[in-house]
Amino acid sequence: MKIPRFDNASILTIGDAMVDRYWHGETRRISAEAPIPVVDVSEIEDRPGGAANVALNVATLGARSMLIAATGADDMAQVLKAKLESSGIGCRFVEVPGWSTITKIRLVSQSQQMIRADFEDPVKVDPADLIALLDDTESCDGIVFSDYDKGVFTDPEQVIASARARGLPVYVDPKFKPFEVYAGATVIKPNTLELRSALNGWSTEAEMVDKCRHLIERIGCEAMLVTRASEGMTLIQKNDEESHFPARTREVYDTSGAGDTVIAVLAAALASGQTLKDSVALANVAAGIVVSHFGVTSVSGPELRAEFDRDEPLDRGKMTAEQLVIAVQVARSRGERIVFTNGCFDILHAGHVDYLTEAKKEGDRLIVAINSDESVQKLKGEGRPINSLDRRMTMLAGLTAVDWVVSFEKDTPESLLEQIQPDVLVKGGDYGIDQVVGADIVRNAGGEVKVLSLVEDCSTSAIVEKIRDL
Repeated sequence: MKIPRFDNASILTIGDAMVDRYWHGETRRISAEAPIPVVDVSEIEDRPGGAANVALNVATLGARSMLIAATGADDMAQVLKAKLESSGIGCRFVEVPGWSTITKIRLVSQSQQMIRADFEDPVKVDPADLIALLDDTESCDGIVFSDYDKGVFTDPEQVIASARARGLPVYVDPKFKPFEVYAGATVIKPNTLELRSALNGWSTEAEMVDKCRHLIERIGCEAMLVTRASEGMTLIQKNDEESHFPARTREVYDTSGAGDTVIAVLAAALASGQTLKDSVALANVAAGIVVSHFGVTSVSGPELRAEFDRDEPLDRGKMTAEQLVIAVQVARSRGERIVFTNGCFDILHAGHVDYLTEAKKEGDRLIVAINSDESVQKLKGEGRPINSLDRRMTMLAGLTAVDWVVSFEKDTPESLLEQIQPDVLVKGGDYGIDQVVGADIVRNAGGEVKVLSLVEDCSTSAIVEKIRDL
């Protein structure tokens, strides 16, 4: 089975978004006030949760990702939006007056959750508000409904009908509702508990399949994908035999967010041209990967490829820093030489293309790290960048010479260089060897630093000035 290129797929997620906040710290003593451990919190980490995690999983695969969700008019909504937009996800929020964005706080010590505190109140979102945002959203290849039963889907059938009227497939990750409310969906993906609730239980495997077929017929969907933890997954289709996918054998560390990964990979794979069965196989592998990590996380194309066949080339495209580190580790295990360069790459021009083509000749894999929008503005001044971070990353990812594109928030990529430790750090000919930021980091790790030839009369700033003078 060949892992698809996800970068041509576009998925919209609609659902209950939240912030998963982690308080990390060491535990060295017991409280004098009560027999409980005291955690000295040293780090606070925020991750997108719920429907936002589904959208992040789609983006991490390399597909175009958009999200429609409900938030409050509060700081946590801004945290969520910043996290998502930094990964290139387009956000459209229904802002609910007087309501607080759902937040789950996990206190963690020695990689173990000590306690979880949930901050959430009931909310009811008018389906018309979701449909209005759907009408105003760019075209996509499919829609994921991520229902965490927090109030976004008061009438999911109405929103599904609106999506299907546009000719879009709908993939539902349901909650404890009668499945009739998801009538018209393409695929519904319950876990075992959710399905037992919907079917009033079953005694045998055959009875489960038979009840699923009747439900599929009754509500007009095409398939039911049942996620069954250690028992793997079962796919029951309207016009085909059921298929079982055994769980991937690995140590289970944390099941948080595994369902989000499954529905995201399923939708992205189908949008990339895979069959339903092959898409489920990919989702099954992805679930096995994600449960081996701590906390809510996501899976990249390179991780999927490495899990399927370590002899095939890795996927290319946009990466988060965390996923890039994994991709580099896999590439190094094959003896591949890693080349790194960085810049703003605001308006891509012939000089950039020639330079990156020359850089790729220095090794097997070329990483291009680009400055965030805020960083570009600091370096280049008001009015820059011309192109947003996501557009700049997309343009670079489309170049044949470029393997991976990653962004960084600070003024320099030194933190990335410390994590990746490339074999070669290259810069363009307009730099002197003593001006290359991070050169000492690379040399101290045993790598090389090179300044490549300068392409004359090619400069983004010169292009901007020429346009302004017109």
